[in-house]
Amino acid sequence: MRDSQRLKDMIASNRSCISCVTFEESYVRDIVINCAVALKKDLFIWTITEGLRNGIISDDGVVPNTDHPAAAMLHLAHQHGPRIVLMLDLAGHLDDQRTLRVMRDLLYRFERMGSTLVMVDYKSNLPKPIESYTSHFYVSLPDEEELESIVLNTLRALNKKSPIEMGVTRGQLKVIIRNLLGLTRKQAEQIIVDCATENHKFNQDDMNSVMALKRQLLQGDGLLEYIESPTSLDAIGGLGKLKQWLKFRQNTLDKDAQEYGLDSPRGVLMLGVQGAGKSLCAKAIATAWQRPLLRMDTGALYDRYIGESEKRLRESLMQAEMMSPNILWIDEIEKAFASAASRNSDGGLSQRMFGTLLTWMQEHTKPVFLVATANDIEALPPELLRKGRFDEIFFVDLPLFETRKEIFNIHLTKRKRDAKAFDIDALATASEGFSGAEIEQAIVSAMHIAYHNDMLLETSHILEVVETSPPLSVTMKEKVDALRDWAKQRCVPAE
Repeated sequence: MRDSQRLKDMIASNRSCISCVTFEESYVRDIVINCAVALKKDLFIWTITEGLRNGIISDDGVVPNTDHPAAAMLHLAHQHGPRIVLMLDLAGHLDDQRTLRVMRDLLYRFERMGSTLVMVDYKSNLPKPIESYTSHFYVSLPDEEELESIVLNTLRALNKKSPIEMGVTRGQLKVIIRNLLGLTRKQAEQIIVDCATENHKFNQDDMNSVMALKRQLLQGDGLLEYIESPTSLDAIGGLGKLKQWLKFRQNTLDKDAQEYGLDSPRGVLMLGVQGAGKSLCAKAIATAWQRPLLRMDTGALYDRYIGESEKRLRESLMQAEMMSPNILWIDEIEKAFASAASRNSDGGLSQRMFGTLLTWMQEHTKPVFLVATANDIEALPPELLRKGRFDEIFFVDLPLFETRKEIFNIHLTKRKRDAKAFDIDALATASEGFSGAEIEQAIVSAMHIAYHNDMLLETSHILEVVETSPPLSVTMKEKVDALRDWAKQRCVPAE
């Protein structure tokens, strides 16, 4: 209903051309038909396989010789009175100059007549002359109420074909519906079909099946990646201030917190030295708060077609909101928007993308907690660091002596070694300037040496690796020192 009302408002405001890029063609077709009936306007539908036909009266037949889009639009140009025209998969035909010219003439006429052309495509690369006339209509993702209707209607239809053994409580059904949030109507329907037809049952076991199938769909989408996050905060050494901050906000994504009067926390930006544990923290937050972790693949957002990259980013953010409450992780955010400060390097694309992200960060109301990590502060647009964008900006520095001891204990225990059998003080002293990732790698390298020599792992093996492998803080000393100096007055130390 929300989509139907939005499209009806756009048509009623005399938009001559509306573009909708979606895979849910049948859903949009139904919306357009409803709008035509509500606004009492004639409706024509065009496809290349059929040509032009009446969109409401099915037995009117097809207008002869209108299978070519140019011919269909020439026919429409000689019709009188305001109308709605739905054309499916038209964008791909606009490379033809004759079709493009006819469409431009038709849109001039539609402006005067109060008619509207609605284009529905699975992808769009509109020529600039058409883009200038076009308003974009974005299909929303289904909410919990609509998803419940989809689930029940799908199960009823399947049960008519072949009986389905039902065995879910009302509470379990709600969990299944929440697990479907963030998917399109067709995707949600297909998951229910897959679950119910596999063994002709639909019961509590399908709660896990729904989530597994959803992960597969998200992985294939290329925009949001569902990350398994078994790491706990206890598996990260140090970072005491950050852990305390997170502890106080653990349940603030819940509705109870909003009823108490608290706004949902917006997120944190974690700056710091490479390998210090920033990315690990994102996984740990999701586990500690018991929320899904979605990683945005910023590389997959960029598209060679004008406007597509911004649309992909909007879709990703909308999908994250529909799956809320959750943790949204943007790793190395500076690489995604490195050109945002420049108008010339990429035609302003990064700047537009960055503006879309900032607007969402400022205005979104759904409980999505953003965790952004960055290594290079020089590449970060200054607007991102402004107070209010994030709840807090933490600086993750190289671990101190006590923290290095803790990290050695964690990784030795993780690899089935008794940490008490090692001289942890000596290891922590020798590894000054090492990051957590470098300490872990030193242990792994030492284990390879011990395994090759058919020996038990000893302190001496790890010391040998530490003493012969200079850390990043030595090889890139100037850059690390500059990063630390910059963070002193601008960030909260995570440790």
